[in-house]
Amino acid sequence: MNDKNTVKRRDFLRDGLRSLSTLVLGGIVGLAAKKFRSRATVWQIDPDVCTQCERCSTHCVLALSAVKCVHAFDVCGFCKLCGGYHRPNSKIQDTAAEHQLCPTGAIKRTYVENPYYEYTIVEEKCIGCGRCVKGCGSFGNGSLYLQVRHDRCLNCNECAIASVCPSDAFRQVPADQPYLLRGKQRQT
Repeated sequence: MNDKNTVKRRDFLRDGLRSLSTLVLGGIVGLAAKKFRSRATVWQIDPDVCTQCERCSTHCVLALSAVKCVHAFDVCGFCKLCGGYHRPNSKIQDTAAEHQLCPTGAIKRTYVENPYYEYTIVEEKCIGCGRCVKGCGSFGNGSLYLQVRHDRCLNCNECAIASVCPSDAFRQVPADQPYLLRGKQRQT
């Protein structure tokens, strides 16, 4: 009778250890899968490091660069005189093409009320040259900045622009948080 209880106890311990090791192994596999999934990265421009060298418009593997100007409306002053919209030292501040800084007319100016205007980026026209960003940073409050638009990017992780960026402004960031905002804390 004692032998039967000992055998049952051994079976119980053996089955318990099997179950425990299966749970532990499953947990390890689950953690490894989560860690592997979080390693997926994409390229992005750090707007605090970018010098607007215009290489984003010429070195992207796409015919029309995946880098686009982004407008942070919460930072913008909605001014009549916008350093990202108008050419520097322009005598007339109107919407004529010769007074605009953007070579493709990708910034749309809309009257709000005197003396306020709203500036909107037309991404289809933007080539990612950064001239508006440079103008906004020089004269304005820096509400314009460049970002890789991942709905356009091939996400090949061999970014041709990153390899020629003189300021080393391109970073690999987690794919689940693909955008870096000006002045926000960086992810490593």
